[in-house]
Amino acid sequence: MADLAGQAGVSRGMIHKIERAESSPTATLLGRISGAFGISMSTLIARAEMPEGQLLRQADQPVWQDPQSGYLRRHLSPRSDVPVDLVQITLPPGSDVPMPAAAYIDARQLIWVQQGALIFREGAHLHRMAAGDCLALGPPNDCAFINRSDAPCIYVVVRANLAR
Repeated sequence: MADLAGQAGVSRGMIHKIERAESSPTATLLGRISGAFGISMSTLIARAEMPEGQLLRQADQPVWQDPQSGYLRRHLSPRSDVPVDLVQITLPPGSDVPMPAAAYIDARQLIWVQQGALIFREGAHLHRMAAGDCLALGPPNDCAFINRSDAPCIYVVVRANLAR
């Protein structure tokens, strides 16, 4: 437990609260914890919530909401040996959700904006995206998902897991 807390930069007390469901972790915190395990946030949540099977019906897709930003995350792809995850995000207006580079180790990702406008900060570079735009991310870097508009932004993250 101390090793996980140290690697994630999170207190042991917070890890215990999350384990006992006494605290709901933020997206940033989940990114740090999953990075400490060397897995994606999608994989971390999938291991905890995903049913088995080839077909994942919409009603069974795990949905999680970040208590801090209101960010809504829906895992779209079924649990399988295919090394790709699809996740739909609804980012509320005014949101700025940072993610550490550790959350993207051993993966390549695409961000495909479905609705609204997204600013994706990748290191020092800003990508301004509109509906229909698709961005291939470079090597892991600290980043942030930003919605400065007055409307929700909906985007899909396609993650190819390189180490399985």
